[in-house]
Amino acid sequence: MSRVYFPQFYEDVKASAPHPPETYYRVSRGVEHWGDGEPQYVYKIQMVYDGVVAGRKSPSFPDNSNDMEAVLDAMARIKKGQRKRSRGVMTAVGSEPGIPLAEANEILRSRDDS
Repeated sequence: MSRVYFPQFYEDVKASAPHPPETYYRVSRGVEHWGDGEPQYVYKIQMVYDGVVAGRKSPSFPDNSNDMEAVLDAMARIKKGQRKRSRGVMTAVGSEPGIPLAEANEILRSRDDS
């Protein structure tokens, strides 16, 4: 199943040691295409290393840090509308192209209007 993610809003949260320097959690909300089904709004947490999203790496929160709380706070801000607008960055997983960016933008416009 191909999934293509179109982030609409995001916030980067600095990760604590023992994560390497310049590691962040990317907390975002956007539209994700799930195979043959209708695209869905989803919330995502992705790992970012040296400015590059590691699409297949699950986030890990060190037990002796407040990283999890900081990510949950960022998620709450995004949900309340206090966030940065994405500049059309997208992450594709798999070999299928998913949906075109124009179609994703139309989905975003139609759902934001409702």
